[in-house]
Amino acid sequence: MSPTDAPADAAADAHDTGVADVLVPYSGLAERHGPWPAGVTVHVWDGVTPGSLPPREVLDTVGFWVLPYAVPDADRLLARLPHLRAVQSLSAGVEKLQPLLPPGVALHNGRGLHDASTAEHALGLILAAQRELPRWAADQLAGRWEPHFTRSLADSRVALVGYGSIGRALEARLVACEAEVVRVASRARPDEQVHAVDELRDLLPRVDVLVLVLPETPATRGLLSTEELAALPDGALVVNVGRGRTLDTDALLAETRAGRLRAALDVTDPEPLPAEHPLRQMPGVLVTPHVAGGSASFRPRAERLIVEQIRRWGAGVELLNPIPQPRAETGKEAGQDPGA
Repeated sequence: MSPTDAPADAAADAHDTGVADVLVPYSGLAERHGPWPAGVTVHVWDGVTPGSLPPREVLDTVGFWVLPYAVPDADRLLARLPHLRAVQSLSAGVEKLQPLLPPGVALHNGRGLHDASTAEHALGLILAAQRELPRWAADQLAGRWEPHFTRSLADSRVALVGYGSIGRALEARLVACEAEVVRVASRARPDEQVHAVDELRDLLPRVDVLVLVLPETPATRGLLSTEELAALPDGALVVNVGRGRTLDTDALLAETRAGRLRAALDVTDPEPLPAEHPLRQMPGVLVTPHVAGGSASFRPRAERLIVEQIRRWGAGVELLNPIPQPRAETGKEAGQDPGA
């Protein structure tokens, strides 16, 4: 069975065995988006209330589960769904969820849901760093009025490492700001002017802003370390809105402590970043607490995806955004390429 065949087979099998029910994290979906397909019952569990679980009679009929977004330990419900056939994550990255799934359960990710929000946040981080907004905010509170010229995003050369859907959304915003964009992905795509990640070391000396938009896989973990950061020019800005462990924290700390590089990070390693961690007090470093995807633009997109998946589930056809199983022989997740 191929990975893309699994969802359709899962839906058909679920209907045949009487476990066609769906569990979702949001109430009122039918009222907002229309009636559900015949034969499909939709239950709600948001995972937020400590200790709360759906009744056993509901758990025994759920074949398709949409996980709550950003709810710690929501995956504890996996062991209580005996007839589960498919899982929908509302996150784009599913590397932590994937190994927890029982055999035969199809996995689908939230690709596209966070594109606008993450791109918007990344742009905000870049502009804040280039135009020194943290300094001006501190001056406002301190009553200082000390204007000076700053860097600019316009005319800067920005490398997007992980040129996927989020990278494309960010590129549109960067181009509007008159920046030059360099696209980098796991493999070269000359027809799209995309460089291979193997070329990154040669590109870095001419980069003003380096943006990481990477999933965490064996291939991307620690991808930006001492040698790569050393290749960046003095004063370059390192931005991470992908996964914290794709960037070597110790190497970044050494460069920022020396005042050679700057950083704007929405994800860190470790995460959460401890209160006493030196990156928090480092001049030229801006940290936000993994909130790039968490804006008002997320919920409407998430609801549209959930509704479409439920309709497909009810029709017994292939669900969107299937994630193939990991390739044991390489340790790489198929479909999880950097910037695929």
